[in-house]
Amino acid sequence: MYPIVKKEKLADKIFLMDVKAPRVAKTCEPGQFVIVKMDEEGERIPLTICDYDRAEGTITIVFQTVGASTERMQYLNEGDAFLDFVGPLGCASELVDMDTEELKKKKIVFIAGGVGTAPVYPQVKWLHEHGIDCDVIMGSRTKDLLFFTDKMEKVASNLYVTTDDGSYGFHGMGTDQLQALVDAGHTYNHCVAIGPMIMMKFVCLLTKKLEIPTIVSMNPIMVDGTGMCGACRLTVGDEVKFACVDGPEFDGHLVDFDQAMKRQQLYKTEEGRAMLKLKEGDTHHGGCGHCGGGE
Repeated sequence: MYPIVKKEKLADKIFLMDVKAPRVAKTCEPGQFVIVKMDEEGERIPLTICDYDRAEGTITIVFQTVGASTERMQYLNEGDAFLDFVGPLGCASELVDMDTEELKKKKIVFIAGGVGTAPVYPQVKWLHEHGIDCDVIMGSRTKDLLFFTDKMEKVASNLYVTTDDGSYGFHGMGTDQLQALVDAGHTYNHCVAIGPMIMMKFVCLLTKKLEIPTIVSMNPIMVDGTGMCGACRLTVGDEVKFACVDGPEFDGHLVDFDQAMKRQQLYKTEEGRAMLKLKEGDTHHGGCGHCGGGE
């Protein structure tokens, strides 16, 4: 069992939990994720690692209630526990593996949309701890859905907050703010965008025009986290990839977002899953290549 040692409501339908998971905390890196399960009947829920404390052996997760399982999860409190807490899964951010002196030469901008702020934070924090500057554009539909502004201000070189309705900060979306910064003379040669798939698509359309290489963290439906189920299958360039084992980060200018969003909708129904399995054939499963999922 994995006990919840802290719970906090960050905004409407957005919650933070610190979970005691020493083995995960010992080895995780920014960019990776976990899959949690509340009980024997519970659904497996993939959640990006928002923060970690190796000394305390805790992992911080942030989730938004969007379905039955996360609706149930919001009623867990300090002292309750998860039955399963599997991780770290996926690949760490490529920034973690780069030479820090080379990173210091880069002009990095992060664009976080909605709950995408949670996975952006550990990467920005890691850069700050290694003496690397970066700018952060943090967007939300409205002021009431913003969170982590204070935490992000402490680790970002410059924080730009945007709201779609203009209730706080810059009036517009993250793409509008990025364009405004570029127009004002800011230059960037590395962008990381994390948020809703449609938001990442439009960020990539803009950064491609601006010739800024862009990494996105893909968040399609995941079930097992090993590539066996085929749920998180993506097309990146001319290759089939699986977000849970090949990602979750990919070159945003190569991701087929339209296909990914359409596939996301199809996978929600039994008929849609059957159609995808028939259409995709041997490539429907993949990932590790050893799971036998295609048999």
